[in-house]
Amino acid sequence: MKSFADIVEEAKKCPPKKVAIAVAQDGEVIEAARECQENGIANAVLVGDADEIARISSERGIDISNFEVINEPEINNAARKAVQMVHSGEADMVMKGAVNSPTVLKAVLDKNIGLRTGKVLSHVAVFESPGYNRLMLMTDAGMNIKPTFVQKVDMVKNAVSVAKSLRIENPKVALISHMELVNPDMTSSVDAGMLCKMAERGQIKDCIVDGPLALDLALSKESARAKGVKSAVAGQADILLLDNIDAANVLYKALVFLGGAKITGLIVGASAPVILTSRADSSEAKLVSVAIGVLMANIK
Repeated sequence: MKSFADIVEEAKKCPPKKVAIAVAQDGEVIEAARECQENGIANAVLVGDADEIARISSERGIDISNFEVINEPEINNAARKAVQMVHSGEADMVMKGAVNSPTVLKAVLDKNIGLRTGKVLSHVAVFESPGYNRLMLMTDAGMNIKPTFVQKVDMVKNAVSVAKSLRIENPKVALISHMELVNPDMTSSVDAGMLCKMAERGQIKDCIVDGPLALDLALSKESARAKGVKSAVAGQADILLLDNIDAANVLYKALVFLGGAKITGLIVGASAPVILTSRADSSEAKLVSVAIGVLMANIK
């Protein structure tokens, strides 16, 4: 798959899933729910302030008579209810609505009603960029602040699982650092060297891993040639692993606001997909996130 349109078309081929939307009183969220239903991708349960949901839907001209609406005006309770529906099997995935990410993640991590699996949870963003010839994945711009080496291992595996759902076989993973040489004083480069050795020895499977690589090497074969770097990943990266949330979030927003990229994303590592797009994202981004969740749910 090379575009968001490809993702949606592939999701249409799968049996539709049910998505529980936490705090659904948001125009773009309701629009995305309508588009999911019209495309046969997913049926939405709108959890939140029913009066506000009805008002916003009316203003937008969206008919929600076919949607299940659960009235829960209190934000924390709405987030918990949406997550609990997935926990109990009443829904297949949860989606963030008009609520901040920590509130949803607190419910996801709840020991009683949450979606814990014992694995590291990480955010995987998916980009469609006009300057790149393929979909690109990046981790982690929204979950792990300063991941440990052990967490990075799981972050790679989580991102690979998303890539596989997008039919990217044997994805190329670029471990981003300041430059292409291992420097004992730079954790990002040391971690990259160890991750590469793990992949070489089969401890990380189903992908090609290389690093440390500076960003230009990961994205440009010309840069790799100019610097004399031989790499099966350079200029062809499918997945970018960043060292910390600061670097990842800056790159995430730079790609969107300076590079004109389309972006969406979700949390991986829970027992079900957690759709965690920004409240500022378009209905298209939210639709594509649900489509990715459907694809992931259908390969389990």
